[in-house]
Parts: sequence; C-alpha cells; structure tokens
Amino acid sequence: MEKKDLRIVFMGTPEFAVETLRALVEGGYNVVAVVTQPDKPVGRHGSVLRAPAVKEYALSVGLPVLQPEKMKDPAFVEELRSYDADLQVVVAFRMLPEIVWAMPRFGTFNVHAALLPQYRGAAPINWSIINGETTTGVTTFFLDHDIDTGRIILQKKFNIPDEADVEYVYEGLMHLGSEIATETIDLIISHNGLVTSTSQEEFITNEFQVSSSNFQLKLAPKLFKETCRINWNQTAKNVYDFVRGLSPIPTAWTTLVPNADSTVSAAPVDVKIFKTQKTVRTCSSVPGTLLVEKSHLFVATTDEWLEVLDLQLAGKKRMPARDFLNGFKSIANFHME
Repeated sequence: MEKKDLRIVFMGTPEFAVETLRALVEGGYNVVAVVTQPDKPVGRHGSVLRAPAVKEYALSVGLPVLQPEKMKDPAFVEELRSYDADLQVVVAFRMLPEIVWAMPRFGTFNVHAALLPQYRGAAPINWSIINGETTTGVTTFFLDHDIDTGRIILQKKFNIPDEADVEYVYEGLMHLGSEIATETIDLIISHNGLVTSTSQEEFITNEFQVSSSNFQLKLAPKLFKETCRINWNQTAKNVYDFVRGLSPIPTAWTTLVPNADSTVSAAPVDVKIFKTQKTVRTCSSVPGTLLVEKSHLFVATTDEWLEVLDLQLAGKKRMPARDFLNGFKSIANFHME
C-alpha cells in the first residue's frame, strides 16, 4: 500500500491539531476530509462566529470540512461514511462514539499529549508541569470505548526544563505530535493495517515492571477557575510548578486581602500570577505573607519565600512585579490567600 491508497479523515480543532494536519497534507498523505467543531460565537454579544484553526487551514488547502453539532447525528454519520476512510486520525478533539471511531477498516488513532497511561484526560500538558514532571511526551493509541485507554501504538518522549511553562511544552509537543502521527500512519501503511499495538495494562507491566493493580495513575482532568487558585500553604517548589503549569493560560490566581490589623480600607482583589522564581530563602512567616525588598515582591510558602515576577490585577494588563509595586504603595498592608 502507498500513501495515495490510504484514505484518511482527520479530526481536530485547535492550533495544536493544525500542525499534524499540515504535516499530512504537505507529506502527501491522502486526507479526504476534515472534521472539526462548529464555529464559535465570540465578541461582546456573541454576534461574530470564529472558525476553528483546523477549519481555517483545511479550507486554505481545499479540503472538505464537516462541523457536526452532535457526533451521533445520522446525517453526519452518513456523510462521514461517504468518504470511505481507511483510517481516522484524531488530535485535540472531542470524545467519539463507537459508530464513528469504529467506522474505518483500520480504525481510529488519537495523538495524546502525554505518555499514556499517565495523564489521561483533557489537560495533560498542564498537569504534567503542575506535578513537577521532568519528562512528558506524545502517544498514539487506537480509540476504544473509554477515554484515553486504548491500545498504545507509539510513544515519543519530551524533556521538560525546570523553567518551562505551558507555552514551551505545548509548542514542543505540537511538533512532536505531528512527527508521531506520520510515523504511525507509515507503520500502518507498511503493515497493511495490521500494526502491532499494546494494551495499556500490558504496557504498564512491561514498561514499569509492576502489576497494573499496583501502578499509580496520574490523571489530567479538565481545568476550571477554582482549580487554578493558588494554595500558598504548600512548598515553594509546589507553588512554582503550579504557576508555570497554568501559564500563560488559563493562569494561576490568588486574592489580595487586607491584613486583619491594617488601617487600609479596601476590598479583596483577584490577581493572576504568570511567573515566579524560586529563592532558596528559608521562610517562617505565615503562608501568603508578602515581603517587598528593593522593588522585588516575595510571598511566603511553607518552607521558602517565592518571588513573583509577572502578575495581573483584575481589569489591568499583565505587568512585571516592579511596575505593580510602583502603583500599589500600600502592598505591605495586604497578604495573599
């Protein structure tokens, strides 16, 4: 079988998925259709529709685009079936029903931004950084009934530097994801669809030399606003990883609150924290206590002072801590919680 003989339907929505679709198109693979989310209302009144990044790219290269509201909609299922795909490739898309993922004769594989079985879920990049991982990667696996549990085909590792944030890892895995997708397709082509894959239970036993019942899974659930609130009552390292694991989006946040003995009359205000820096300065103050030294802003944790470098007050622009302090002269009367 050659590239031109393998009919591929691609499914994805954000910029992360565009890199893989571009690699398939420019690599000469036979992409016959693209499935993505419906256009999203934006603007103050939701009167403007914004097309997904995948749709914009697909249309620019002349690919037909399907945008179903519901994946089980009979009209969509029949239209999808009409493309007679041999294989479906999924990158950063929604969960698929069996009637869709089981449709192609060679199945459907997903590119996941983590080393499965670890970090199953919607936010694997964020959670791998939040948990202080030094290595992550990408995995291709065949879809089945449960989310992110299918048989593993290939994996590629990616190092996470200690100073890396979500943007850095996102960029790295976006490019690595396109590489592993084309390698997986080449493998499927060379084996005429009969590619070897490994169940995640067997993978745990082989890779980690432990039984699956003893293996501790780290999950990557969807992030919500309250999930992103900083808990200062933990180590500086944990807070540092938490902040960079949410930067630049959706962003860690905290609340500036007047001290109980303060004469300042002010309401608490939420603050986004984009970047911090470890200091290795032992701290015995109550977590959340603020310290200002020569235009540097420090926050107490359970073991060390953590320096805040970039932040954003509600309704303001992101700014360096120095600029924030220049405009917030009463900071000594506040703490973070």
